[in-house]
Order: sequence, then C-alpha cells, then structure tokens
Amino acid sequence: MTIHSAVIQKLLSTNAHLGRRVAENHFKIYTYGARNGMTIIDSDKTLVCLRSACNFIGNLVRENGRFLFVNTNPLVDEIIEQMIKTTGCRNDNSWRLGGFLTNSLSPKKFRSRNKKFNLTSVYPPDCVVIFDTERKSSVILEASRLQIPIVGLVDPSMPLETYKKITYPVPANDSVQFVYLFCNLITKTIQYEQKKLAAAKGKVTKEEEPKIGEAAQRIEKIKINGTDDELFLLSYESLLPVSSDPLKITELLDKLVIFKINDNEGTKMGFNGPKSAIEISNGVTCLDLLVNYIESLNVKYGCNIPLILMNTANTHNETLKILEKQSGKNISYLVKDQVPENDVKGSSKDKPLYAFDQKEALLSLKKSGKLNELLLQGKEYILLLNSDNLAEVVDPKILNHLIQKNIEYCMEVSHVSSEREASALIESEEKSKISNMMNSWINIEAINKDIHLKTKLFCVTVPASRNLSLEETSDLLIFKSDLYTCENGILTRNEARTNPANPTIKLGPEFQMVSDFENRFKSIPSIIELDDLKVTGDVLFGNDVILKGLVTINARPGEKIIIPDGAVLENKIINGQQDLFSS
Repeated sequence: MTIHSAVIQKLLSTNAHLGRRVAENHFKIYTYGARNGMTIIDSDKTLVCLRSACNFIGNLVRENGRFLFVNTNPLVDEIIEQMIKTTGCRNDNSWRLGGFLTNSLSPKKFRSRNKKFNLTSVYPPDCVVIFDTERKSSVILEASRLQIPIVGLVDPSMPLETYKKITYPVPANDSVQFVYLFCNLITKTIQYEQKKLAAAKGKVTKEEEPKIGEAAQRIEKIKINGTDDELFLLSYESLLPVSSDPLKITELLDKLVIFKINDNEGTKMGFNGPKSAIEISNGVTCLDLLVNYIESLNVKYGCNIPLILMNTANTHNETLKILEKQSGKNISYLVKDQVPENDVKGSSKDKPLYAFDQKEALLSLKKSGKLNELLLQGKEYILLLNSDNLAEVVDPKILNHLIQKNIEYCMEVSHVSSEREASALIESEEKSKISNMMNSWINIEAINKDIHLKTKLFCVTVPASRNLSLEETSDLLIFKSDLYTCENGILTRNEARTNPANPTIKLGPEFQMVSDFENRFKSIPSIIELDDLKVTGDVLFGNDVILKGLVTINARPGEKIIIPDGAVLENKIINGQQDLFSS
C-alpha cells in the first residue's frame, strides 16, 4: 500500500466522502457522483483542499498571525479545545455575541438593545477557521465584510452565497472523526511552523549527537523470513550536514556506485521496450536523464561514479540502443539470469518489504565478480535504484551518515504529499510510513559476506521532491509540461508554482497508451497553476491550452470534446463541447 492509498483510506474511515444531500451545482467540482440519493465527495479533492488550507495556516503562523476557531457542535468542543491548548493559539469565544467582529472595534454603548459589543477582541483575527459552516452563516458574513480569510468545512447543501465567502473550503462531511483528523492536521502544521520559527531565532540548542540506535525512531519489529529484524526510521532533517568543501564531497562520491535494476517494461503504457526508454522531453529518455545526471556529478566534483545496469532479456537490446549515444561514459551492464539461483517462491506478499528483486539482482552482481572489482577501486556503497525515479537521487548527506555510522543497509522512504501533512494524516498508521519504497543504499562488503543483509534495517524519510517516479501517462504529462525543465540530467521545478505539491492528474483509459497520449495532445498544456485534473472519454487538446485550479473533463460515450487552441480552463467541469463556452 502506498502512502497516498493510506491517506485516502484514512479519509474514508472518517466518512469524509459521504455528503448528506443532493449537491448544489457549485459543489459538483468536488463530487465523485451519487449513490442511494447521497452525494459522494471525491477524497482526492478533499486532500488537495486540506493541503491548501494547511499551507495558508502555516504561512500565517510564520507571520505570527491570529486565529479564531469557531464551532457550535458540542461533540467536538473538547477536540478543538485540546488543539488550542496544544498549539498555544489564543482563541476568543466572544463571537457568540452579535457582531463579534464588526463591533469589536467600537466598544461603546449602542442605543439598540439588540446590539452587543465585544470588549475582549481588540484586534480582528487574521484567519477564521469554522468547523460547522452550515450553522454559522452569520460568522461567515461578518468575516467576509472585514475581508478576513475563512477556512471552513463545506457541505454539498451549502448555498452559493455562503460558499463564495469561504476562502479555503474543505469539502467533507463534518463528522466527529473527520473534525478530529482536521484538528490533528492543523495542530501538526502549527507546531511544525512554530518549531521552525524557534530554530530561526536560535532557541533550539544543539544537543550532543545520540548513538545510532537512539538517534532513530523505533517503529516496530517486523518478521522477515522467520526472524525478527530491527527496523529504525531516521528523519532526513536529523542527519548531520555535509562539509561544504568540494574536496570532501568528491571523497564521499568516489566511494559510491549507482546500480539500476532495468527490468521494468513499458507494456502497461503500451510501450514496446523498457520503461527507461520512454522519452521525457526533446529526445531525452529516462535512462538518458540518469546517465546525464551522473555525468554532471562527475564533472562538477571531479569524481568517478560508475553506473551499472541490470537488464533482463526483454530490456537488454533496447537499452543498448540508448547507450550507443552515451559512449565514453563509465557505464557497464549485466543481464539478469533467466532462472536465478535460490529463487524465492510464492507470491509477492510472502517476500520482505525491502525485497523488490534485490536479492536476485545482487546475486547476479556478486557472481559476475563485479563486487571485488569495485572494492579494489575504493568503492564502499551501492545506491540501488528500484524504479524509474527522475529526481536527483544522489545525496551526499545520506552517504556521509551511512559511512560514519557503518550502516549496512538503508532504504529511502517518502511521503506523497508534504511531510507535515502526511505525518498528521497517518500518525497512527506507522507501518504505512514505509510502504512507499524508493532507493536503497547497500554496503558492498556486507553483500560479499551475507546477501540477506539482516540485523538492523534503517529507513530515511527523504523529501517527497526526491521521488519523481514514472508509473503511467498521468506522470508523463507532468514531466513533459512546463512544470519541469530538464538540463544536465536534472529536472528543475518551475519556481512560478506556489503550491509545494504537484497537481493530481487522472487520465482515462483513452490516454493510457503512450501513442494515444501523444496523439491527444497537439502540445502539452500549461499546468503551473493546476491543482487537480480528471479527464475521461474521447478528449483532444489543442495548442497552448492553460489549466488552472480544479478541472474535470468528461466526454460521454459516443461524443468527442475538443479543447481549442489557447483555451484557458480554470475551475471548470466540462461534460460536453457546449460547456467550453459557458461562463
């Protein structure tokens, strides 16, 4: 199970997706459909809105903003009070008096006995967070008059007049379970920003470096191959920084070998060959990107990082064609055995979490005599790439930690969304934190001694930006778009995008094959300001299309939708060609 699946499961367990009534027209951009007369809210879009709301709250915390938490549901009073106590945010409950905001700046007697004023709120809040917007329309109205941003849970039945006034709507069922989850997320966001502020002001003192077992957070013991192996989770931020001296970095990188398992075929996307041969941009394939990236490191630091490819019979010939234009670079390749020795029988669920055919690949590498050759060259660690990760994969900071602590085996894991969001949403699901496996760092001498690599296992939670995997054409759209540019083997994210997360894109089966994908786009749309895109049916995109916000395009069976050249779609639901021209 991936981190994204775990987060969605967490949302589903709170019944956040269950709307109470038929959805209003303006709410349909958040819906997945209806069942038994009940609106089904799209959990992916709830997640996008949660992220946007928490990013805004985090920005306010960095600017020492004031918050006002509004709730009238007694079932969740204790939850909200605990959140306020934990975060230390001052909350003024005097909103219960009429005109809690608009009257707060004029503390004087009013002639009308129905007018009341607020003596405690000297300054208006910078943000109002409402947990039951359905019953607090007066609060929304007054906050809107003062142009105070509103973060609020929205229900499918909310009137358009009220919905328009909410700056950061979060579409969800305001069940007790979801409010608890929402409060937990806000708490983690505020605490994260408060901790950063304290560190910036020098309030965090540097402690003595703990020992290896103490520095890691113990997750649990998991049973692998009939034995109990100790598993530790290390925070990337807790790793010591690497010296800024280029010679020190060169010395580190000279101990590294990159080893890629090149057995993934692109048949899932209708591509006849290895997935690493799919073109990303301007004739550059995934494998070209990796080779160019390694070469840029070797040139920059004057080191010699070799690349070893482990091909299968099905990917070998196509890989050789790509490598023809990469002559003169330190690249070698092996062909994995058709029937490897000591093959692990049974389904994939019987294999360890960190397997992913590593044992077979490492056995082939060991039998080839390459390990001894690498040791003679002064190499100490192998960075094993388990997927077509297009991000910068070599991190001297991790390598330095492994060498200093003499760690034999370490996995990189990452949250799909921002780290504080994921940690808040899956706080109780520790096991899911290691489900999204990326790269592995392995000590070469340990492979020579014992291929099982048992005893203490370590995971490092790296930033999500270092996991840019190509799994389907939806990912291909992101990498081919203006969201990324490619130079010297490095994908650089466009600074114009303010949202830290990539947009969520779901393309229908009509786009599943690479050839169909390329035929349906005259040019790749601009998605810098896109949050969520869902396309189904026979849809064709013209040149220079711009997508913003939440966009859903659904062509009915037998119909075709053509997005014209230069079209700008922002927060649009398109169910037919006529919807393109409606306001």
